[in-house]
Amino acid sequence: MKKQKAPPTMNEINVTPMVDVMLVLLIIFMVITPMLTKGTQVDLVKTKSAITMQAADKEDAILIAVTRNGGVFLSPGNLKLNADQLPEKVKDLLTNKPDKMVYIKSDARARYGLVEDVIDNVRAAGVDQIGLITEVSDKAKGLAGGSGGQ
Repeated sequence: MKKQKAPPTMNEINVTPMVDVMLVLLIIFMVITPMLTKGTQVDLVKTKSAITMQAADKEDAILIAVTRNGGVFLSPGNLKLNADQLPEKVKDLLTNKPDKMVYIKSDARARYGLVEDVIDNVRAAGVDQIGLITEVSDKAKGLAGGSGGQ
């Protein structure tokens, strides 16, 4: 019986498995990244004196977005609603929550009447604390040393 010789050793690094893993990770991050933004994206109103509201970034924060074309979205869940459907949905979300704060972000070009309707309907749900999310204007950023706000 003849003794078999081992194949010669390979001196190069096999990068194919590493490339496969990197491509899978890239695809995962490309799919997940849009889901990381909370609520609907809107062009926020720019203000000079904004107060930072870290609680608006919490996962269980109730956030209402008003788009420029009249859409009203309620997060968590990013549900599209009519303004008159808000009281019952907000009441459901506020049950068993110690923090009764609701945050509203509106597009700079949204109709003021629609934003007012949203605020009225949130108040009808029994909410007495409403946070209006805005963006710091470029002039205010320069004066305040670049500190941001919502």
